[in-house]
Amino acid sequence: MRIAISADNRNGLDSVVSPHFGRCPHYILVDVDGHEVKTVNVVDNPYYGQHSPGVVPGFIHSQGANVMLTGGMGRRAIAFFEQLGIEAVTGASGTVRRALELYLGGQLRGVQPCRESVEHGHDEIHAVEEYEQDEMGRLREEAAMLQQQLDEVMARLDNL
Repeated sequence: MRIAISADNRNGLDSVVSPHFGRCPHYILVDVDGHEVKTVNVVDNPYYGQHSPGVVPGFIHSQGANVMLTGGMGRRAIAFFEQLGIEAVTGASGTVRRALELYLGGQLRGVQPCRESVEHGHDEIHAVEEYEQDEMGRLREEAAMLQQQLDEVMARLDNL
């Protein structure tokens, strides 16, 4: 099975999970057999900085991925992944290694559209395209995802 994980840097399994799959600079492609990591590859997002709806899910599909782990994504992206037969999973945070462990352990599952996408009422496909063009909305969404990650880390620290 090949799992793609959105990443903010090129550090393989030690990369930081990006809060949004389409606007991340890199993807970490991990081939696993059961729970065993076989190979790890880093690929640059050829659409980083500017993409049209559907091109990034198409790129992930062309990389042979069966699963896409990320912090968040909009409704339209979720629909594209479903059409391509790729399992989309949101809510990933921390390092790629940690997100991968949680997914393989069954603790990271499911997909929900980004909070900003929901708050802006992006139930219709064309509305997501407009949202994707709004820099302020993208930054708010990323800030919310980072706050969620920080809250999760702080809770883990409190439990130690």
